[in-house]
Amino acid sequence: MALNPQLFPNGMPVPFLNEMFVLSRGGVEFEIDKVPGAQGHGGHVKAKGTIYLSNVRMVFVANKPVGNFVAFDIPMLYVHGEKFNQPIFHCNNISGQVEPVVPENEHRALYSTYSFKILFKEGGCGTFVPLFLNLISSVRRYNQQATPVSEPHVDPLQAAQTPVDEMMRHAYVDPNDPTRIFLQQPTPESQLRRRTYQSQPAEQY
Repeated sequence: MALNPQLFPNGMPVPFLNEMFVLSRGGVEFEIDKVPGAQGHGGHVKAKGTIYLSNVRMVFVANKPVGNFVAFDIPMLYVHGEKFNQPIFHCNNISGQVEPVVPENEHRALYSTYSFKILFKEGGCGTFVPLFLNLISSVRRYNQQATPVSEPHVDPLQAAQTPVDEMMRHAYVDPNDPTRIFLQQPTPESQLRRRTYQSQPAEQY
């Protein structure tokens, strides 16, 4: 995970090398805990905004900053325990955990696992949920084939090698789901691409 990843002025995340954005979904509420500097109990942050999904990660971008929280980056390889919930009296949501991206010179024990939730406040989720779950499964399958079991720390950008074209061609589009699927990469500034995971201070935006 990374707090406040780099964004273009229009709010679109700056892509990594070989990253391909699959979709965006507005009208969601995002909850995450243990955010450094957050005012809420246990670093809990809740914000409304847009989720961007790529072959590498999921990025939530808030409609407006919540304290120092502008955006949050979740690497697909680090997600576990994901679950689609359909409560009777509340809106459908996806919950799960994500492991932190630990800088090379720091110890893993200093970083704890995050819990997140994506709540679908506006419209259905019949397009987003299957694509999200299929993408995570595809990333895991590819990673198991490509990475030795003994390797303790996997580079989250290895997920960029996951073949997603076939999955996108057969994606079901729910007319009640306002998800936007990207048939072409949406950023004209495509030459601006990142190589590593680096947290960015919120003041840059």
